[in-house]
Amino acid sequence: MKSLRPIAILLLAAALSCGPVAAETPSLAEGFQDPPASARPWVYWFWLNGNITREGITADLEAMARNGVGGVLIMEVDQGVPLGPVPFMSDAWRDLFNHVVREADRLGLEVNMNNDAGRNGSGGPWITPEQSMQKVVWTETAVTGGKTFDGVLLQPETVAGYYGDIAVLAFPTPGATRIQDLAVKTSLRVGSVRPEVNQAVPAGDTVARNQVRDLSARMTADGRLTWDAPPGNWTVLRMGHTVTGAMNAPAPASGRGLECDKLSQAGIEANFAGMMDKLAADAGPLAGRALAATHIDSWENGAQNWTARMREEFAARRGYDMTPFLPAYGGFIVDNLEVTERFLRDLRQTVSDLVVDHYAGRMKELANARGLRFTVEAYGGPCDDLPYAGRADEPMCEFWIGGGAFETCKRMAGAAHAYGKTMVGAEAFTAAGQERWLEHPATIKALGDRAFCAGVNRFVFHRYAMQPWLDRKPGMTMGPWGLHYERTQTWWESTGPWHAYLARCQFMLRQGRFVADLCYLQPESALKAYAAPGAAGYDYDMVPAEVVLTRMTVKDGRLVLPDGMRYRALVLPDDPLMTPRLLTRVRDLARGRHGHRRAAQQVAQSHGLPGMRPGSATPGGGTLGRLRRTRGEGKALRRGPCHSGQDPRAGLA
Repeated sequence: MKSLRPIAILLLAAALSCGPVAAETPSLAEGFQDPPASARPWVYWFWLNGNITREGITADLEAMARNGVGGVLIMEVDQGVPLGPVPFMSDAWRDLFNHVVREADRLGLEVNMNNDAGRNGSGGPWITPEQSMQKVVWTETAVTGGKTFDGVLLQPETVAGYYGDIAVLAFPTPGATRIQDLAVKTSLRVGSVRPEVNQAVPAGDTVARNQVRDLSARMTADGRLTWDAPPGNWTVLRMGHTVTGAMNAPAPASGRGLECDKLSQAGIEANFAGMMDKLAADAGPLAGRALAATHIDSWENGAQNWTARMREEFAARRGYDMTPFLPAYGGFIVDNLEVTERFLRDLRQTVSDLVVDHYAGRMKELANARGLRFTVEAYGGPCDDLPYAGRADEPMCEFWIGGGAFETCKRMAGAAHAYGKTMVGAEAFTAAGQERWLEHPATIKALGDRAFCAGVNRFVFHRYAMQPWLDRKPGMTMGPWGLHYERTQTWWESTGPWHAYLARCQFMLRQGRFVADLCYLQPESALKAYAAPGAAGYDYDMVPAEVVLTRMTVKDGRLVLPDGMRYRALVLPDDPLMTPRLLTRVRDLARGRHGHRRAAQQVAQSHGLPGMRPGSATPGGGTLGRLRRTRGEGKALRRGPCHSGQDPRAGLA
């Protein structure tokens, strides 16, 4: 079957222009004629710097309900407006928030509350330095051997008055060659990077891991090291961790604080306890009803590369001790360049895994325990977007007037399909300074229809600025940001039919299953955003290795997922690297159906240090080697190489 996308456009257009049509079931027809409240569009409801009033809350919510808006996603921000009288999370603020929940319940609306002040991350004044995002820091001390060294090692950088030691390591002083793009490779900064395995490294510029000595037990609490250094020149690293300094933003001062640790469950637990747990308790029986969800927006808070249990988590997930490789945090090349690059790849994968499991995964557990859904814009961070989105109840994307960020829609829709989520939200029609009250439903409709075709089925308009007054127009704004979409707009009271159209579209787009022929496997080396090339005439999804490993099976000649998604082909990435576990699973899936096709380079290597023969710089031993030798065997795998760039449509004709 060809892509559903053009077919869906035609059917939807016919349904909207020709009145009632024959439906699969009466409920489908009824939902089309009179879409339920759950299908209505929402708005981002921005509260501006403490300028909140009870009467403004009621007037805003009544205006929304009167014109077909179904819910609000609340964020309080400081975008430069004068400071209002209500500090964030004060008793007065919490009383007003409770008023929101009660009024929403009265009006049949739902409330989604961002999990902190500002519009990104998870943090606030309740987060202590110990609970915040951490980074590795170090100092280097040159030591001449052949005698006893007795001195105080300089303490590394300390941020927010917090510092903790990790280890004291010594090794023969190497030459000057260091790892390039160190901040990205050590997950101190978000970015794309490829291993530099072909860089020439002069002899003597590396650190042999068997010569790395752990002197941690020889340093006292005040930093004094006593050590009988062997002959030669030695480098001593005092390695520790401190706060990255990232704070939630752009938050009012009363709600601003450190970002919580994203690599430990304790970090998000502290943030949830500091805010959302209190608001859910205040809401009582309305938590899980009118107070329906909590939210994390797109990642804009940098990266981190340490947490209290980093060594234990690394060993459990990667299968070896990271201690001898800690000098790589400082740019030193351990053993050789390939070994070090493989360790750094393992480090980035561990950071990604911890963000996905301990941050997003734990957030969902906490929210669900309070009866709340968890929504997330799952991109921009130091992790795989798709598994990150898969931990939410509702992945969200965004698109701007003019088309900016539109690529996030396909990714988040694909994540929803891959993980069995029925809702795909979108921060819709975001704008910058060019908007200036010039846009209106007629100018933005075509872009919205395009987002529907990309897989979105819930619009959350960006934005509705909370109007604290009853007598001022155009009233409060959010500086230059967003579509002006509030009750003070001249056309607001005419939006009912527009919202009804959107509700009808959203209801219809939530029925059944997305139809796609191709399933593109995300490269394991991506570790963040992935954009599949696609194939003209065929629609597709993108899935991470996790889905292929744990959710994908073969049934009736199709690749299927437990929630009903079906694909005709799995397209392997144009990447020579794949872990043995994933390659084994791909082989097993291929053998499970006749005529399976794939388009990818021949897999030549595995990722990380476990993909190398022990004690060797030669990759591809053991299981991977056996799989490579058998890749052309059996009826399911095509014999001979399948070259990079092969058109996957060739196997679908």
